[in-house]
Amino acid sequence: MQVSNIKKELLAPCGLYCGVCAIYIADRDNNQKFKERLVNVYKPLSKTVDDIKCKGCLSDKKEDLFGYCQLCTIRDCIQTKKINGCYECNDFPCKYIENFPVPGGKKVILKAIYSWKEIGTEKWVKEEEERYHCPECNNPMFREFKTKRCNKCGFSVDVD
Repeated sequence: MQVSNIKKELLAPCGLYCGVCAIYIADRDNNQKFKERLVNVYKPLSKTVDDIKCKGCLSDKKEDLFGYCQLCTIRDCIQTKKINGCYECNDFPCKYIENFPVPGGKKVILKAIYSWKEIGTEKWVKEEEERYHCPECNNPMFREFKTKRCNKCGFSVDVD
């Protein structure tokens, strides 16, 4: 898949775009303080800041993925079907989506896949990146299903 200026490894097949993921951002920016906070959020999958790492769902190396993402049945499914994502699958939503362990994630997936299929990859990525900004101060935000306020201005947000 060739999409201009879009990193393919960030195109999580389930629709949880990695470019706005808290773990990806903390790792990308090597933000130790943020990683320390995320260790507590993602227990028992993370025990130390070294566990807070991810280069994107479709990274070539499984060891470059966060613990949960290493075990992802959705990623394995699309690789088996030789498709780019759930947006190309006739079986969506399937048992993997229905049994997704994070309710907030499932909500985002169910919205994202239909949007991705309808508008295409470039526009979908642009909308995902724009959506994760505070509507009050334009501060960049990240996907973390418990976020309810902008960490810069305190504005109440509901990006997921």
